[in-house]
Amino acid sequence: MPPEPRLTFFADASIGRRIVPTALRAAGLRVVVHDDRFPPGTLDEDWLAEAGRLDWLVLTKDKRIRYRQIKRRALERAGVGAFVFTGKDLTGEEMAQAIVKALPKILRFARKTPRPFIATVTAGGTVTRLA
Repeated sequence: MPPEPRLTFFADASIGRRIVPTALRAAGLRVVVHDDRFPPGTLDEDWLAEAGRLDWLVLTKDKRIRYRQIKRRALERAGVGAFVFTGKDLTGEEMAQAIVKALPKILRFARKTPRPFIATVTAGGTVTRLA
């Protein structure tokens, strides 16, 4: 049986450029950072299309993405799996720790759930499908 393909995560601008991506890379993940790939201010619809084309999983803090029809349609059209971190008032380090702690659940969810999907990741490590 061929080895399972390695997943790539895309950290959107709301996740930040350094702390969370560095922690995820230290945990063995391949991570693409929004501002390393796209100019600041790139429309979500544009980077979502690229994320879908390249089969990236999106990490975001944009809790309202499921309600914003243009973004949600772009995510669905692109076939993207998105994880929305819902912890409030956390430092970058605390957010990174929470996401790394939730990685086994995130990876299991990503591997078994057909895309497109939107799931939340709480500060306590719970992963729940929203859409």
